[in-house]
Amino acid sequence: MLLESYIIRDDSTGRAALEALARAAARGVAVKVLVDAWGSWATRSAFWEEMRRRGIAVRLFHPLWAHRRHRSNRDHRKILVVDRQVAFRGGMNVADEYGSSWRSGSEASSDENWRDTHARLEGSVARELAAVFQEGWTRAGGKPFDLGPEPEGPNDVAGAGALVVDTRAGRGQREKASVLAAVVGGARERVFITNAYFAPGRGTVGPLGDAARRGVDVRLLLPGRTDVALLRHAGHGYYEDLLRRGVRIFEYQPHVLHAKALVADGYVSLIGSSNLDARSFRYNAECNVLVLDEATGRTMTTAFERDLAQSEEVRLPEWRRRSVLHRWADTVARRFSPVL
Repeated sequence: MLLESYIIRDDSTGRAALEALARAAARGVAVKVLVDAWGSWATRSAFWEEMRRRGIAVRLFHPLWAHRRHRSNRDHRKILVVDRQVAFRGGMNVADEYGSSWRSGSEASSDENWRDTHARLEGSVARELAAVFQEGWTRAGGKPFDLGPEPEGPNDVAGAGALVVDTRAGRGQREKASVLAAVVGGARERVFITNAYFAPGRGTVGPLGDAARRGVDVRLLLPGRTDVALLRHAGHGYYEDLLRRGVRIFEYQPHVLHAKALVADGYVSLIGSSNLDARSFRYNAECNVLVLDEATGRTMTTAFERDLAQSEEVRLPEWRRRSVLHRWADTVARRFSPVL
């Protein structure tokens, strides 16, 4: 069992995860946990030591005191692989705030719950995600391990087509950008994008605007609430340009939006950990999965539309009337967006 996460907290969710992993280790399962040292800086070392005592192998990715040259390079992936056959990946870390925001009753209104997207995958793609994990594991000082035999043939013929889009600092960023450009450029009807930390740069604004000009329904679902105000203002600095180009922008209201997902024409879906900001494209290790499947596309479209019903649309006339202070913050933050 392989678990890779940017954040694992010593809270009720983190404790539940530790207990489940420890039970697996007690059954004889080889359990490895890779966690980013900066993302999980608030988690006490005693938590990791308890994991080790209970048979779980743990590595911290780029501890700040040991990797000064690479301290900006973080492991932002969220991957769980079970027996190289089943995998989970998306935007969810291991912490209480990532509990479902779609719960019923009083829990649904809690600010403690964030809105996120995670996906379960089966078949050969799980082994590919195990290989992604191994790359981070060895970079964090862990020993390479056996990934098991390659699948003998295409065992996912009856299911969805899936492609792992994985990056780290110095490798894969151009390929990821090319995938995004190809999906947006190839869309004929609609492109729905959900993103948590949006400071895209002109290289993203242009293709989205080009798609909108040729009649594609391009919609961005972005946070109405955020835990990083500076980055939200950086994203606001691009709103007017996008709106003038015909891109529709919505801000999600009920919870902090942490999801990173895209669905185009109800067929192409992209689910993962990458934000549309400089950090995700330049510095972070990220992992996304591109899925070609109508059933998955329908599910993703339905989820987007459900979120849209709980969002407020940003319209150009009203946006131009925002306060002088808001405009100033947007302008300043946008200038810093390449390093955020």
